[in-house]
Amino acid sequence: RIIAGEFAPNQRLVEADLADSFGASRADVRGALLALANEGLVERSRYRGARVRAISRSEAIEITEVRMVVEGLCARRAAAAATAADRESLRALGRRLRDAVHDGDLHGYSLANRELHARVVEISRQSAAASELERLRAQSVRHEFRLALVPGRVQVSLPEHEAVIDAICRGDGEAAEAAMRTHMASVVDALETG
Repeated sequence: RIIAGEFAPNQRLVEADLADSFGASRADVRGALLALANEGLVERSRYRGARVRAISRSEAIEITEVRMVVEGLCARRAAAAATAADRESLRALGRRLRDAVHDGDLHGYSLANRELHARVVEISRQSAAASELERLRAQSVRHEFRLALVPGRVQVSLPEHEAVIDAICRGDGEAAEAAMRTHMASVVDALETG
């Protein structure tokens, strides 16, 4: 619910309310909040309880810079590991991104964008990178969603995504890594100016 945006930044997370909502014990909720705090999604305070951690723009930029390096590696590895079925799934995601831009469907674009990044990591078979990227993405997901709403942003990111897809499908690891880094650098620029 935090990642989906159902809980807002700085929103208090009351154990009793969460236990009722999820049909869980307070001990289970306490354990989940501790785990979420370890992942950087929740802040716990001794006398104030837990709340959804707010990520500043500067922290979102730092997270994106780390993702740039790790996702670049994953794109390089994906280019070497992609099967014919993997390449077709990436091309299908590219078509979804283009259709979403054509239709003005920013929510659909955002979902396909997230799927594309996840698919590249999956194809790369980099399990350590996958778990780290999941944690990082969860922390900065709100900033990513806001970027999709910036006028003209999807027209910038669409050709960047297409370059990543094209390089992976050609099996060109160096170009795939460069394309992913270029895309993520563009996200950093948008965060800095947005």
